Amino acid sequence: MIVKICGITNRDDAMAAVEAGASAIGFNFYLDSPRYIAPTGAAVISGKIPANVWKVGIFVNEGAQSIARIALHAGLDIAQLYGSSEARGIRIWRACRAGLVSTDYLTDETIEAILLDTPVEDVHGGTGATFDWSRAKGIAKNIVIAGGLEAENVRQAIQQAQPWGVDACSRLEKSPGLKDHEKMRKFIKAALES
Repeated sequence: MIVKICGITNRDDAMAAVEAGASAIGFNFYLDSPRYIAPTGAAVISGKIPANVWKVGIFVNEGAQSIARIALHAGLDIAQLYGSSEARGIRIWRACRAGLVSTDYLTDETIEAILLDTPVEDVHGGTGATFDWSRAKGIAKNIVIAGGLEAENVRQAIQQAQPWGVDACSRLEKSPGLKDHEKMRKFIKAALES
């Protein structure tokens, strides 16, 4: 089970996620996000993260050249793409609203995984809202589910969706961009024990 903690903005939160057993951490490079981090800040944090923990960059409507430049600078392993974003030369996770997965994404061999999130108009993740997790079950691709996950519901989500991974952000925070370490620990433990 892949467990990703998204919206990392500082070293303390990143290290707490790693120590709790996170498989991946997410850096949000979308300027309009309350969890935005500059590539330079992400690079400083990324340099302290063990190689076995994936560094995922979140991009919204970003061009391939820009993503390649940021990925190199910040030491990213994966580009999580929203909207019209395109990437080359890096592992790709394509983010989709639950129930709106393009058949092109399912057959595209350059896409390693599809991240399913709660459909909220004009919002690209981090809403804290859940969706019917059973909608993810049986999709013929690595599926990462996101949207309103926390320690109290992640077991049920995993049971219903049977995903490759889970991703949490806003429900693990004290405030946008600042994680509650105890909530993170409980979430990661619950996910890994499911």
